[in-house]
Amino acid sequence: MRVELTLIGMGTGCPDHLTRQGVVALQEADLVLLPRKGEEKAALAAVRQQICEQWLSGTGVRLAWFDMPERQPAQALADYCLAVQRWHDAIADVWHTSLRQHLPTGGRVAMLVWGDPSLYDSSLRIAQRLAQQVTLRTRVVPGITALQALTAAHAVALNEIHAPIFITTGRWLRDHGWPRQADTVAVMLDGQASFLTLPPDGITIWWGAYLGMPQELLAHGPLADVGSVIAAQRRRARAQHGWIMDTYLLRRAPAHSHDAHPAGLQEATWN
Repeated sequence: MRVELTLIGMGTGCPDHLTRQGVVALQEADLVLLPRKGEEKAALAAVRQQICEQWLSGTGVRLAWFDMPERQPAQALADYCLAVQRWHDAIADVWHTSLRQHLPTGGRVAMLVWGDPSLYDSSLRIAQRLAQQVTLRTRVVPGITALQALTAAHAVALNEIHAPIFITTGRWLRDHGWPRQADTVAVMLDGQASFLTLPPDGITIWWGAYLGMPQELLAHGPLADVGSVIAAQRRRARAQHGWIMDTYLLRRAPAHSHDAHPAGLQEATWN
């Protein structure tokens, strides 16, 4: 079986976050594989469905759903890394089974990836595992990253002049605290509001959820003032919609006086 796999960055779920190159790649595929993550996350599948309906209507491109394996919980870092590796193995096996079922003679398959396939996403690692089972050519169509969408929504620069940034996960922030290497920290994949574990004095936060979507939520201000408000808003939003995708930027230096937005919570209307 010869397969050309195209991983297409879909931004933060907004159909308009697909680049023109991404739309073309989607329409040129023979098959689009779409993951399901259980009833509690059915809304996530609906987002991908909406994107496919918008860009693939009348093209004849086939859609095929697969059930995403569950990752086993782990507390210790070593156990966590092993659990993730086993999870990736299981996902690669499911991809292989789906291809055998829906594209048995090979061809072009596309997958929509939240954010960008090269930034805190494991689709490329899973593709490496799939390459051990089929003859595979992988290409990536970059998408809008969550960090691009976040900084654009707040009209704030990602970095200070002549200064580095540190991009990490919520788990890393909880385990290690503020990194010594930078005064600006971008945090992704945080399901536990890990910013609350930091001493808040002197830290400014720019937070966003559902970026670019009708239910977009934004908050900005001193962490000491808005941290607990963001955490509460995050819990309510997740309960209301059944899922949440959010990210945030932390800066240890005081916010500049010319920042575009005043401190506080901003909420878009729900359509």
